[in-house]
Amino acid sequence: MNLTIIILILIFSLSCFFFGKTKVSNKIKISRGKLNSLPKYYGYYLAAWCGLPALLILILWTFSELYFVKFIILSDFKADPTIDENKLNLIFTEIVSIAEKKFSGQIPQNLIPYAERFLSLKYIFELSKLAVIFSTILFSIFFSYEQILKNIKAKESVEKIIKSVMFCCAAIAIFTTFGIVLSLLFESIKFFTVVPIFDFLSGTNWSPGRAFIRDASTEIADVENVFGAVPLFWGTFFIAAIAMCVAIPIGLFSGIYMAEYASRKVRKIVKPLIEVLAGIPTVVYGFFAALTVGPFFRTLGEIIGLEVSSESALAAGIVMGVMIIPYVSSLTDDVINAVPLSLREGSFSLGATKSETTKKVILPAALPGIVGAILLAVSRAVGETMIVVMAAGLGASLTINPLEASTTITTQIVTILVGEQSFDDPKTQAAFALGITLFFFTLIINIIALQTVKKFREQYE
Repeated sequence: MNLTIIILILIFSLSCFFFGKTKVSNKIKISRGKLNSLPKYYGYYLAAWCGLPALLILILWTFSELYFVKFIILSDFKADPTIDENKLNLIFTEIVSIAEKKFSGQIPQNLIPYAERFLSLKYIFELSKLAVIFSTILFSIFFSYEQILKNIKAKESVEKIIKSVMFCCAAIAIFTTFGIVLSLLFESIKFFTVVPIFDFLSGTNWSPGRAFIRDASTEIADVENVFGAVPLFWGTFFIAAIAMCVAIPIGLFSGIYMAEYASRKVRKIVKPLIEVLAGIPTVVYGFFAALTVGPFFRTLGEIIGLEVSSESALAAGIVMGVMIIPYVSSLTDDVINAVPLSLREGSFSLGATKSETTKKVILPAALPGIVGAILLAVSRAVGETMIVVMAAGLGASLTINPLEASTTITTQIVTILVGEQSFDDPKTQAAFALGITLFFFTLIINIIALQTVKKFREQYE
């Protein structure tokens, strides 16, 4: 239904554009003489007033419709004090499944009337949505038509509308960031009320599966020495460091080659091939690490007499580094190409060779941008999940041996949240504590990278 409404809104807006561009602008020109704006801006003004209010109502209605239907349906159940919020959500999910004929198993007979009521309410809300949206379209068209007949300055009005739309898009991004931070923060606070933050940040044993197991005689939950996140922090940085040892030299040298030494024909072929690596899904890299790289190192270790785990930090780190190569390479290439040509010409005029110019002039000038590219690649490595899940293992161990299994923060978040979980359980809330820790770490890296790149741009723009 929503897709159909959106298509109709676009059709109406397009029709209003051509109507405003031709007939209305001609009518204004005949009756009032000179137009205050080009004819197309009258079309844009009419189309914007036709489409934007209707789309805004559609979005708000879509997000609020299910909430009101849920509130009405569950009003009978809320009177029962034995039913908590989780139970109410489960009942509503069952009612929706019955209404949509997706319920598996024996259907509870007491929920059938509520399913029928759900369908009836949904039908009423859909009809009401259609009526409100198309009434808004007619009113908006009438209002905007009256405005452009007054020969208003449509160009300025259209620019104000565009600025407002862009401001709303920016505000959505900002509020989304705040929503992510707040959701992580509130759940993390609940976790840290049970587990001391110092134990979380300094503990060396991560065993959330043993948490809150109550002894039959004492009924005391064991919360000590099970949420120490140091092995996760170390595993995250360790695997990311291995990845950077692969990505930085290969990506840096390939970027220098593409920017300074490669011919146009070679660059045209090789650069897209390198960037294809960034488009491969991470799960494919995970398969490659688990089925090819991991067994290769295990076989190689057997040949030379080393004990290599089937899941190792080395395999995950190397494959992750290959995945990150395009980030370093492309950004290095762009940064080097941004160095002013006058620096190269000045170096050559003093008799410096190509290699000397690259080493002593180009790279120092591009260093802030290259550092920013490396920091952005580090944040990408720290946040990687699938490769580590499939190639490095799930065991949290504090080891410096890259041939042993290791794990990361993101892997443990996935492990904790897989399956049915109660968000009132501190074991589940530990995932949010890990998430906010990782969030702040990557945020710091990104801020440093952006400031470094900004400094580089200010120097040459």
